[in-house]
Amino acid sequence: MADRKAETNAISGQPQKAIMDFDPPKKPKRNKYAFACALLASMTSVLLGYDIGVMSGAIIYIKDDLKISDIQVEILAGILNLYSLIGSCAAGRTSDWIGRRYTIVVSQAIFFAGAVLMGFATNYTFLMVGRFVAGVGVGYALMIAPVYTAEVSPASSRGFLTSFPEVFINGGILLGYVSNYVFSKLPTHLGWRVMLGVGAVPSVILAIVVLWMPESPRWLVMQGRLGDAKTVLDKTSDSKEEAQIRLADIKEAAGIPEDCTDDIVQVSKRSHGEDVWKELILHPTPAVRHVLIAAVGIHFFQQCSGIDSVVLYSPRIFEKAGIVSSNGKLLATVAVGFVKTVFILVATFLLDKIGRRPLLLSSVAGMIFSLATLGFGLTVIDHSKHKVTWAVGLSITMVMSFVAFFSIGMGPITWVYSSEIFPLKLRAQGTSLGVAVNRLTSGVISMSFISLYKGITIGGAFFLYAGVALVSWFFFYFMLPETQGRTLEDMEGLFGNFKWNFSKNKNKNIKEVSNGDGNGKGPNGQVQLGSR
Repeated sequence: MADRKAETNAISGQPQKAIMDFDPPKKPKRNKYAFACALLASMTSVLLGYDIGVMSGAIIYIKDDLKISDIQVEILAGILNLYSLIGSCAAGRTSDWIGRRYTIVVSQAIFFAGAVLMGFATNYTFLMVGRFVAGVGVGYALMIAPVYTAEVSPASSRGFLTSFPEVFINGGILLGYVSNYVFSKLPTHLGWRVMLGVGAVPSVILAIVVLWMPESPRWLVMQGRLGDAKTVLDKTSDSKEEAQIRLADIKEAAGIPEDCTDDIVQVSKRSHGEDVWKELILHPTPAVRHVLIAAVGIHFFQQCSGIDSVVLYSPRIFEKAGIVSSNGKLLATVAVGFVKTVFILVATFLLDKIGRRPLLLSSVAGMIFSLATLGFGLTVIDHSKHKVTWAVGLSITMVMSFVAFFSIGMGPITWVYSSEIFPLKLRAQGTSLGVAVNRLTSGVISMSFISLYKGITIGGAFFLYAGVALVSWFFFYFMLPETQGRTLEDMEGLFGNFKWNFSKNKNKNIKEVSNGDGNGKGPNGQVQLGSR
């Protein structure tokens, strides 16, 4: 029977096909090794979340204990974001120098020192020194976690895995809120110090655990360690074939000949991070310029929409909305952290199913509605002499709605998108630039919220944030192409022109070779791989 089938196929000239050949391709199982690596790397982001969450409640007790003004409160709450600029800018160069994995260890060591200093602070100046050190550590962690995760993840689950840093930021915020509530029962002078100092504990554990992780395969190729990179890719890819394709793409991006099979090869100095700023900022190709604008823009708008004002000052917002007791304000704040955490978990499962653009645009639309309605509710409360129950309920609901919409799209997609769109040799420095803009904007927003709402009313502040979110929606619509299912080496071909936003990129499971037409694609062409 088998011989007869073979004869028939030989006569017809068609290859033999079994029934299974006509079945739709099965979705690959999630790579458990890549999942574990992404999970451990992303846990470093819990540091920022914890600091933001715990400071929102600790400020109440710090103000009473150290007798500081509202201006000093604003500076104390937001200055960590500005200090983290130093860490995020330095992390790009550091990670190109010592590797992604050891940069994570450095971030934990620095934050540990900062947390200890804050826990033992005796006055405002001492506390600010601790904030500075912790801020540098946070900047390192924020930059390196999404870069490492993106570089070890297979394309089929990169969105899911790269959203983990935002998951842990939200988890950290929730832990910070819970810490506020638990330690608020301690004496005032001791409670806030324990709240801040206990953040040193997870940094020690994470620094030790991270040493178990492999180095990023893309960094290994940049150092000429092809044998080590192949070993990591074999473990973190969905199949051996995908591992070979990923290695070939990375070698091409690093300028290593495809037929080179040595375990150790010599690489050009460019692969070690030199001259990156020249290619990134001074003389970028159209595609790189578009990538840079997209990455910086998404980080800017993520923070400019007011999320840190809501998270850091939620007790004050709830006080303005009519919740008077400290216990009630802290419990309502814990509810905010819970909502953020739940919806970020939902987002992680949607990123690789419905794509970045639909989720982002839907998220921002919901944020606009929530912010505008919150502004309306707070304005009604502000102008009423008596308690307006429906406006109080509306305001509290809209705070929850805002953080939910933020967490399901804008929050995770910012980190996923900015970490995956830069070319290999520009990725670390480009991502660090995006994180620097994120932290700078966050610092300005969080350090100006009290002054802002005193100047234009608290309702007016949220109307302003709603306007910024509206502008961001149009920016995302016209500037951000869909990246779902694309390999990291394939990204540059999506940027450099704006024709894509009128037709969705649905051509998957095919290979396209670029023609070097000046769109920022490489002169030798790049292979575009659809999702598997």
